[in-house]
Amino acid sequence: MNQAEAPEATREKITFEENAVLAQLVGPGDRNLKALQRELGINAHTRGNEVTLVGAQEPVLMAQTLLGQLYGMVRRGFDVTTEEVVRAVQVLREDPTADVQRIFTDTVLVTPSTAPVTPKGLAQKRYVDAIRRSDLVFGIGPAGTGKTYLAMAMAVSFLLEHKVKRIVLTRPAVEAGEKLGFLPGDLAEKVNPYLRPLYDALHDMMDMRRAQHMVERGQIEVAPLAFMRGRTLNGSFVILDEAQNATSEQMMMFLTRLGFDSKAVVTGDVTQTDLPEGQTSGLSEARELLSQIDGLQFCYFTERDVVRHPLVQKIIRAYEARKQKNNRGA
Repeated sequence: MNQAEAPEATREKITFEENAVLAQLVGPGDRNLKALQRELGINAHTRGNEVTLVGAQEPVLMAQTLLGQLYGMVRRGFDVTTEEVVRAVQVLREDPTADVQRIFTDTVLVTPSTAPVTPKGLAQKRYVDAIRRSDLVFGIGPAGTGKTYLAMAMAVSFLLEHKVKRIVLTRPAVEAGEKLGFLPGDLAEKVNPYLRPLYDALHDMMDMRRAQHMVERGQIEVAPLAFMRGRTLNGSFVILDEAQNATSEQMMMFLTRLGFDSKAVVTGDVTQTDLPEGQTSGLSEARELLSQIDGLQFCYFTERDVVRHPLVQKIIRAYEARKQKNNRGA
């Protein structure tokens, strides 16, 4: 006998008002409902405007809560994907009282060519809210957790709503095994490969022609971190990306550039620094020195928050496990 059909299993039947909305929610071939079954280890099936859930009490009640919230999203016009069902389960596992609708429908930016930018989980929602509240926010965690992308979306939103006069995007020009002096071309050609990811994210957010026009007018600036020295950035939304590769001196220099009516977001992964061995990462140092200062916030992401292919989470966990094993053996 299937465990979910055992005599002691909990059975819940949910009735929804609109068959068409329910059909949209469960997805073609019931794929969203099947994803819910896999994630929670329960049985679920539909009949008309009813969904029956069978399994252990806790996951059945979670599925009941989740379906109710996702149904509300679909009813409001949101297209719920299988990925969002999986992420919604993760959200409720972290916080059973979480409002999935409020998280997934918090539209940060409506883009011309892609789906609206919205948080994909609790960590991203807290990050977005922190950026709204605080003038300085640190987003720390592995690649693929949306740190830079969400910061970029917030920056573009602030610019388009005239909350800031310009966007400044910067990152250290540091990579393992390469030095700028050995790369071919003039200075612009040397630093462009380091800044390419920022341009790519920017072009996701707005029409390329409009973005180029704003760059030419100085409303958007993309530059290496070294170019920030000696400046005061007023009325700006400033993003420092890959901050784990900033030295202690560079980090202090950047943080003291912030002027009036400005906002700064610093992103990075303290476990992936490309600085020479023995050199302190400015991001790691800032985390230790500044965590108790009022008016700024630190937001942390883990492999659970990775929004790339599910394999990426497993790969990150494998490398983290090896690192911990090596540390214990040291």
